Amino acid sequence: MSAGGITLPARPTPVVGSARLRIAQIAPLAESVPPERYGGTERVVAYLSEALVALGHEVTLFASGDSTARVPLVACCEASLRTHGAGADAMMWSVLQLQTVLDRSDEFDVLHFHNGYLHMLFERRLDTHVTTMHGRLDRDPPAFYASFPYAPLVSVSDAQRRPVADAHWARTVHHGLPRDLLVPGPGKGGYLAFVGRLSVEKRVDRAIEIARRVGMPLKIMAKIDAADAAYVDREIRHLLSAPGVEFIGEGDERAKNELLGGAAALLFPIDWPEPFGLVMIEALACGTPVIAWRNGSVPEIIDDGESGFIVDSMDAAVDAVRRLERIDRTACRDAFARRFTAERMAQDYVDVYRTLLTGAQHTNPSWQAQSL
Repeated sequence: MSAGGITLPARPTPVVGSARLRIAQIAPLAESVPPERYGGTERVVAYLSEALVALGHEVTLFASGDSTARVPLVACCEASLRTHGAGADAMMWSVLQLQTVLDRSDEFDVLHFHNGYLHMLFERRLDTHVTTMHGRLDRDPPAFYASFPYAPLVSVSDAQRRPVADAHWARTVHHGLPRDLLVPGPGKGGYLAFVGRLSVEKRVDRAIEIARRVGMPLKIMAKIDAADAAYVDREIRHLLSAPGVEFIGEGDERAKNELLGGAAALLFPIDWPEPFGLVMIEALACGTPVIAWRNGSVPEIIDDGESGFIVDSMDAAVDAVRRLERIDRTACRDAFARRFTAERMAQDYVDVYRTLLTGAQHTNPSWQAQSL
C-alpha cells in the first residue's frame, strides 16, 4: 500500500511473548549517536540501544552514518547534519529516514521513535510503535495530540507531560547512563561547575552571580548554538571574562567527568520547564551534588538535602553553596546507581514495549485493516 508516494509494508503479526524483541531505534539526524560532544537525545538513544542489547534484545539503529553506538546501524544520511549538513534541508533527510523505516518495519516487533512528529502521519498504519518526547511541551497545542489518540508516547519526566496531560501517555521513563561511564570524584577542586548550553533558559548568568557572591571560581563547559549566538553576544559574552570565571567550551565525556568530579557542586539555575536535564544525573554519577531551581523535572531527579538542594531564589542558592558540607557525595553516587542507570532505563522501556505488544490488537483500531 502507498500514500503520497510513501510505501507502507504489509503488517506483520506482532511477537508478544517472545523473550527476544526486535527493536528499531529511530534517532534525530542532527547529531551522531552518540554525539561527539553535546547532544542529550542522541546520547540517551545510544545508551538505551546498547543496554537493550545487553538485556538480550536485537536493536537496529536508524541514525546518521557517523554514529558509533555498538549496535547495527542503518545510515539515513552520511554524517550528522549539525556538523556536516550545511545548506541541506533537514526535513528532506527526515522524510528519507522515515521512508527507510517504513520499508523495513516488518523486520521489527517495535519501532521506537526519538525524532519528533513526522511519523505520526502514519500512526494508524505503523506497526507497534512508541515515541519518546524529549523536548518541552508547554508550548505545544493540545489539539495536536488529540488528533493522534492512538500514538503512544513516553515522557522523560512527569513534569514534562503536564501541559498535555490528556495525550496518549504510556509511561514516564527517566533517562539513564551506563553504570561505569562516569566515576565518582573527590570534589576537592574548590570550584563550582556549569554544564549545558549557553541559552536564555539555562541562565548561566545566575551561575556566574552565585559563584561571585560565595567567592568561588566557576568553570563553564557549554555549547553555543547558532540560535543562541545573538543572546550570548548581547548578554553573556562579557560575563565569561569576569574574575574567577573559566569558559571551557564543549567537552567530551572524559573532560566532563574530570570537571564534575572535581567540582564542589553543579549549578543548574534553569529558568524553564526542563523536561529532564541529563547533566543532573551525570553530576550524581560523579558523586557531585546539584543546586537547582525548582523548575520542570528537578524535584523528580534531586532529593532535596540528600543529593543536592532545590532552590527558588538567588539568596537560597547562595545559602545552598554554603551548606554543601551537609551533602554526602557517596549518597549522590548511590542515588544515581539506584535510580538512573541505563540498565534500569532499558528495562523500563522493555516493559513499555511488551505492554504495547500485548494490547495492540485489542486497544488500537489501527490494527484493523483500513485504507489511508
